[in-house]
Amino acid sequence: MTEKDSVRDYAKKSLKKKADFKQYLFVYAAVTAIVVTVYFLTTPTEYFWPGWVIFGMGIGAVFAGLDAYGKLGGRPITDADIDAEVERLKRKG
Repeated sequence: MTEKDSVRDYAKKSLKKKADFKQYLFVYAAVTAIVVTVYFLTTPTEYFWPGWVIFGMGIGAVFAGLDAYGKLGGRPITDADIDAEVERLKRKG
């Protein structure tokens, strides 16, 4: 596998993560609308129980977003990165 292939695979995975995140946001919005509707159609009390669902799924949304667009995803390791690390280790030891 060449470096070009590995970068291409990384780009493909990155696009998949972004598409999955957008789909998750749609599901998150739909579930939020459903549980809030159920809350208001049944006897609404001072205790807003849909907040637990919204909060729990929100945590998932944050981490999925960080993975797709943020720092959790990282970047592919290139031959230049490996060469630089080898040089650093040679100087160190």
